Amino acid sequence: MRKFATTILLALACASAAFGQNHVYEDLQFQAPKVPRYVVFAGDTVRFDRSDLYERMDRELITFTYSHINSLLMLKRSERYFRQVEPILRLYGIPDDLKYLMAIESNLNPKALSTAGAAGLWQFTKTTGKEFGLVIDNEVDERYNIDKETAAACQYLKRAYAKYGDWMTVAASYNAGQGGISRRLTDQKQKSALDLLLLEETSRYMFRVLTAKLFFEKPENFGFKVDQFEKYPYYPPKNKVTVSGAIENLVDFAEKHGCSYFQLKEANLWLRDSKLLNKAGKTYEIIIPGDK
Repeated sequence: MRKFATTILLALACASAAFGQNHVYEDLQFQAPKVPRYVVFAGDTVRFDRSDLYERMDRELITFTYSHINSLLMLKRSERYFRQVEPILRLYGIPDDLKYLMAIESNLNPKALSTAGAAGLWQFTKTTGKEFGLVIDNEVDERYNIDKETAAACQYLKRAYAKYGDWMTVAASYNAGQGGISRRLTDQKQKSALDLLLLEETSRYMFRVLTAKLFFEKPENFGFKVDQFEKYPYYPPKNKVTVSGAIENLVDFAEKHGCSYFQLKEANLWLRDSKLLNKAGKTYEIIIPGDK
């Protein structure tokens, strides 16, 4: 038993070393943060003065602390993607804390694609994406367009808040759908999703969002330290080209605008083909990347 425990400690030490001294504190005895008395989320106060609420929050604090790979990558990505979505949230009047839903949905991976077919930072399915005005076809998938998918998410969130008046219930509906949450609120005679018996994924989701807020605000409490210069920066576009016709070859288009095909596609993940025939004659803005 002692030999097994020693092996585990050595493995943990090696894992910590792989992240580097500056990323994950080396102390193997580091403890997850204590459950706070409450968290203020989007202006709403969520208290943990009930045993079930306390234990659900404790679980997510522990998960964030010891999920080193995902937690570290999210910290590094946060500078780039939070900078892009925060102005859009403000434009739509959505509280800044709602950006943490995006972190839980996709681990801040703009290429994320779930087994259920949900795509992008905000993880829209095709059906819901189209419902909120996103173009999704063989050439274009605006679930990967950060500006447009964030605007669509804001519309969803505003609609949900108008219905529930409670941001935790809005968060639950983002995971489980408004129909399912509304039905359970009625059937179980409750006003908040925090008090509902839900599928485990949705039940945990709300507490993961609360934990994400604490994590991004003070990662050192979770045992992480990423200096500002180590975060992946956001590079403003060098230019944006508006097109309403066809582009026969995006390789040639990229060369014409002074970037590689790879850079063009990375900056415009919503372009899903090597061409944009655009038979419907829609107007699109193509980012010309400024990162050299």
